[in-house]
Amino acid sequence: MNILRLNLLAPIHYRLLKGFDPFEYSGENGEMLFCFELDESQRLSFEPDPQTLLGILVFGGIALKDVPDEPKTDLLELPGGNYIFAQKQELLNRDEIIAMALEIQKEGLWQRLKPGERLYLRYLFEDGSVVTQLYRPYTN
Repeated sequence: MNILRLNLLAPIHYRLLKGFDPFEYSGENGEMLFCFELDESQRLSFEPDPQTLLGILVFGGIALKDVPDEPKTDLLELPGGNYIFAQKQELLNRDEIIAMALEIQKEGLWQRLKPGERLYLRYLFEDGSVVTQLYRPYTN
């Protein structure tokens, strides 16, 4: 897995989707984004507890392009900005996603970055397969 710094130049917009488990993605709903608030006591640790790192689910959303005839209400976004980023060209389960989040956090701290309070989990379908992506905002 490659962990990169990514400068997202423009936000990506989504429509609020309630009642969906972020770890039960099937690809049938199109591109989806989930945002987690990370546990305050774990989010800057080199050895965070995998059981408590992910805090509350702030929101879940479906890409606007996947709901073309719907009114553009309840808008959410993956904001533009600087991210520590990683992806895998496969559908990951909860434990694999948390392991990837731990690696992103460690890499950011090793690079002397200040990882943000949120973690974005994005699923999309690309080149015939599901892609799992993680975005963690950071400041220098």
